[in-house]
Amino acid sequence: MPRTKKVGHTGGLGVRYGGTVRKRYMAVTAGLKIAHRCPQCGFVKVKRKSVGVWQCGKCNYTFAGGAYMPATKLGVVAKRAAKGEVAAEAAKPVEEEST
Repeated sequence: MPRTKKVGHTGGLGVRYGGTVRKRYMAVTAGLKIAHRCPQCGFVKVKRKSVGVWQCGKCNYTFAGGAYMPATKLGVVAKRAAKGEVAAEAAKPVEEEST
């Protein structure tokens, strides 16, 4: 079987599903397979154990994340809101306008 230079992970899909879907699939699977940074120890050793479960190979820290990435955009926003940073950012322009 010849090598797949252009198509990468989507070689098994053939000509099906359209170019845009295959490009998205390739981006997701490429991001899924790489090692990510651990939020606990900071080493680049985090791998996916199963859907939404990630584990660090160095410190064995297991945490929940996204299905394909350890941190999702919505999760980052929720973490900021839990810390109260969003409320602080909203209050800053009001204080600046009054001075």
